[in-house]
Amino acid sequence: MTSRKGPDLSLETAHPWPVCGVDEAGRGPWAGPVSAAAVILDPARTPAGLDDSKKLGERRREALEVEIKASALAWGVGFASVGEIAELNILQATGLAMRRAVEALAVAPAFILVDGSYRFDLPAPVRPVVRGDSLSASIAAASILAKTARDRVMVELDEAWPEYGFAAHKGYHAPVHVEALQRLGPCPAHRMSWAPIRALLDSTG
Repeated sequence: MTSRKGPDLSLETAHPWPVCGVDEAGRGPWAGPVSAAAVILDPARTPAGLDDSKKLGERRREALEVEIKASALAWGVGFASVGEIAELNILQATGLAMRRAVEALAVAPAFILVDGSYRFDLPAPVRPVVRGDSLSASIAAASILAKTARDRVMVELDEAWPEYGFAAHKGYHAPVHVEALQRLGPCPAHRMSWAPIRALLDSTG
């Protein structure tokens, strides 16, 4: 049996350079912003162990975040707020966060690889890549930066509203989160337009 092959730069080398990978974090949670990151890796200094952020532990993600930021040719992070999610819908808010991440790059990309199947309107030609964070090293790096950036925001929100446990569950569905919502109702960090939040509010009168 062969060992699993991690993401590499094969997709990047098939397109005009410089190529950036883009990914998001936080499309599904009940609270907090959606984040996105864009990364242009240096082919000569690509960190070892890049992978889909969901497959990595917290400490490994944080260590790789440092390596990515130190070695990449450029990186950027963007967010779309709870209010923007409500106004635009989550798909368009994700595209807004991605555009902000790309626009934050110190180097303008000639081509963009985006995780997933949707072709967002970004400042360069885009290729969607299904399971891109498992195939493209640049997208994997972006998934790590998006996740670590959003996690820090959720820790900050936990300090503002400690009753909800945001630091632990990062705004996702969790029994402690549901219990707090039933007991306290939502706080300003919650996505009021989200169906689970509306359903909980309706069920509690």
